[in-house]
Amino acid sequence: MANALRDTGREGFLDGTIDWDTNTIKHFLYDEGADAFIAGDDNLDDILAGARIATSGAYASKTVTAGVADAADVVHTAVSGATVESIEIYKDSGVESTSRLIANIDTATGLPVTPNGGDITVVFDAGANRIFKL
Repeated sequence: MANALRDTGREGFLDGTIDWDTNTIKHFLYDEGADAFIAGDDNLDDILAGARIATSGAYASKTVTAGVADAADVVHTAVSGATVESIEIYKDSGVESTSRLIANIDTATGLPVTPNGGDITVVFDAGANRIFKL
């Protein structure tokens, strides 16, 4: 697969249930070996907890200029566990069954990565499309 917005992400932006710059947006480091990526997954509860190797805090410094989503880079500290094949971005509602999946990033420098107890820094692209562009 290639980096992609999920159908639920696109739908959420169009129907107004996802607001990138005001909602709590997070990601988790995704072990697809523990729970294979399925395009039809729509909420956080569709991904097994054991496949979520590390979860970020709420994104900071989010911007939406020209339909381009961006945020500050994220540092995960002292990460251990299985190999991470992708990063899954989601809107955190506080309830897994309503926390909408937005995008999956599986093609980036450093992916896949095998945690070794050290920090893992997610550096978002500085190019024109940043994290993603609508």
